[in-house]
Amino acid sequence: MRAALSPMLGHLAARRATGALLRGNGTLYLRDGEIVHAESPVSPGLEVLLTLGGRLPAEGWREAVERAGARRQVARFLVDNGRLTRGELEVYHLGALYDAAFFALAPGSGPARFRSGLSHWLGPVRPVPAQDLQREVLRRRRLLEDLWPHPEVDTAPVFRNRRTALPAPTRRQRALLELADGTRTPADIARRLGRPAFHVLIDVRRLAAAGHIRTPEPGRESPSGAPEPPASPASPESGDVPVPYLHPSPVSAVRLPEVSTDPDIALLLRIRDALEARL
Repeated sequence: MRAALSPMLGHLAARRATGALLRGNGTLYLRDGEIVHAESPVSPGLEVLLTLGGRLPAEGWREAVERAGARRQVARFLVDNGRLTRGELEVYHLGALYDAAFFALAPGSGPARFRSGLSHWLGPVRPVPAQDLQREVLRRRRLLEDLWPHPEVDTAPVFRNRRTALPAPTRRQRALLELADGTRTPADIARRLGRPAFHVLIDVRRLAAAGHIRTPEPGRESPSGAPEPPASPASPESGDVPVPYLHPSPVSAVRLPEVSTDPDIALLLRIRDALEARL
């Protein structure tokens, strides 16, 4: 297994360890060396994806946590009581797991520590081998880099350009742009929309490449985290992108499809797109 993402994760997988791997940007829960759950403050949790996505009423989630959380069997409760089918739960859970793990394993996530024996209250759903998880995280990093090689847009408040001569956004992208008020970050928007944070990053990078979203220059954000004011006045309708924002290039503005050579991941992406099309 490559050790580029987390040498400790590879070590724990080889030992078939059970417990929680804690990092600055999130936590991975392992059982017999495989990842059974992941959490990150950057990523909306499974409950957000299910409830804001309209698949599960909020009271249904609360009931499951209250009645089965102490036994660490929330997932089983949801299926046994007809709240979700097993297949639905697996698709949503894998989406939430991969999403949180992407941020938990991000560069600069801080030192890692392991708490042996710690388990999550959700309970087991479908474990993911550490090697598969690492491969998918690396694939997602490459995808973002190919779309628009400016990671500054991933964490900066999303500031919309309102020029008229821009490619038409998709319906899903329009929903994102409606929340781009210059104060919300992509993580904030993901929670508002009930979408995985990585999916929002894909749209943010595509929109930045197309010119819909301003790209701050590295190191030019204000201390508050909000974009700096322009150096000179500019009308939002004029088409001028004020300093310190970068201009998209025609080549980088080409929209690239989400593809994967891994048949399991490709299938999940198709299922996810079908589910999101219902929103």
